[in-house]
Amino acid sequence: MRLIGVTGGVGAGKSSILEYISKHYKCRIYLADEVAHLVKEKGENCYYRLLELLGEEVLETESGQIDKKKMAAMIFRDDELLEKVNAIVHPEVRLYLEKRVEEAENNPEIELLFIEAALLIEAGYKDMVDEMWYIYANEEVRRKRLKESRGYSDEKITQIMEAQLSEEEFRLSCDFVIDNSDSLRKSYKQIKNKLEAYTWLEGKKNRN
Repeated sequence: MRLIGVTGGVGAGKSSILEYISKHYKCRIYLADEVAHLVKEKGENCYYRLLELLGEEVLETESGQIDKKKMAAMIFRDDELLEKVNAIVHPEVRLYLEKRVEEAENNPEIELLFIEAALLIEAGYKDMVDEMWYIYANEEVRRKRLKESRGYSDEKITQIMEAQLSEEEFRLSCDFVIDNSDSLRKSYKQIKNKLEAYTWLEGKKNRN
């Protein structure tokens, strides 16, 4: 089994790339953002630690689950609190993923396992994966996508981009670059050429 990390800047089109891979290869795909929500669910260790840190005001009134919007509001522009939250959540996410990797290694049906996150490099996942992929798209394309798909303003896009790694930093830390600035068909061809070295089993697969 090949373990591949997938990262890239906002608007680069990581979701579209992974959707294609999920339909054509024997694989499992885990999105770190989705895992982060799982480990924060009521009853999980992470839930109680965050509740202790942030107080009951972070909870949804009816469900008692952690409210993502309320938590985001609490840590907005509070770097110290954000650091404390990350110190709780990130290790739990990594532990969850390590368990999924171990399970996949014992499953002959899985040839490829992908872990996706914008912060894979910063979170230290490079030492965990076999290789790191960078999904690239030029800034003009990314801005257009974010305006059309999410309705973001130029100011918000600039703010997010400036908080992420530069193109140079992404490229220096990654082993393979997919240029997703043009049509998805061209991106799919890059993926197929790359994965031919690792897999011969294709077909629609489950995605976790």
